[in-house]
Amino acid sequence: MRLATYRQRTAGADGREHLGIVLGDRVVNLCAAARAFALPDVHDDLAGFLHQGAAALDVAREVAARCTDDATKGIALADAQLLAPIPHPARNMVCVGLNYAEHVAESRSVAGSDAPKYPVFFTKPPTCVIGPDEPIPSHAAVTSEVDWEVELAAVIGREGRDIAEEQALDYVFGYTVANDVTARDLQRRHGQWYKGKGLDGFCPLGPLVVTADEIPDPQALTVSLRVNGAEKQRARTTQMIFSVARLIAEWSAGMTLLPGDILLTGTPSGVGIGRNPPEFLKAGDVVEAEIEGIGVLRNPVGA
Repeated sequence: MRLATYRQRTAGADGREHLGIVLGDRVVNLCAAARAFALPDVHDDLAGFLHQGAAALDVAREVAARCTDDATKGIALADAQLLAPIPHPARNMVCVGLNYAEHVAESRSVAGSDAPKYPVFFTKPPTCVIGPDEPIPSHAAVTSEVDWEVELAAVIGREGRDIAEEQALDYVFGYTVANDVTARDLQRRHGQWYKGKGLDGFCPLGPLVVTADEIPDPQALTVSLRVNGAEKQRARTTQMIFSVARLIAEWSAGMTLLPGDILLTGTPSGVGIGRNPPEFLKAGDVVEAEIEGIGVLRNPVGA
């Protein structure tokens, strides 16, 4: 199942954010459809929906099964403005650095990084999040080295702590595409990653969430990124040093994961700082981050 947070573009729309099920080229307002079918109420936002647990997911599946004609298939996707799946995360997103061997190699050439023995965690604040087609701020007064990083993001669906690696994927609700935008000069200046990766608008997410049952093996996906149509990154998630399951197990050791938490799993090689000469984003560029089975996350770079 594919879920999206959206606003209706058409005249007379209420302008509110809604949680929808994407069915082909249409999106169905999940909350409204559940009421129309006399099913239990579900939250009209993904974060609230996740806190309702398995019962809400059952309602969503029932709605999808009943939407068999155009009258119950909502609106055309073309009439929907897709937003980040969770536009306002309740907590910082947890991210992983240096999780692809070739990216470690290119990072070593720039900053002397070595392959980690354990996952390297850092966070990005909720104010980083923007949705599809929203401009990535260039923050020209703050940085001149804005870089791209396509990443598979896992959305946690169940509360858990000290999760065994063998059960870790059971805690994933679904997956989406992330772009871990980074100000490389700030990263160097401050000697850590939070500031350079934490500027407003530096975490595009979307275009939707694909539930975990449709991606049974997150280590078998192609990830890629293009800038102005030119491919910059391409890899398979099988090349991760630490699998999604291992990352969740390590993250949850002694720490409670909550529904709606978001994990960015690291980027492959091909980032701008690792190129010769280095390349950075500039106003007017268009970045397209893509993951097999999920979709394309497109964002222009703002002035």
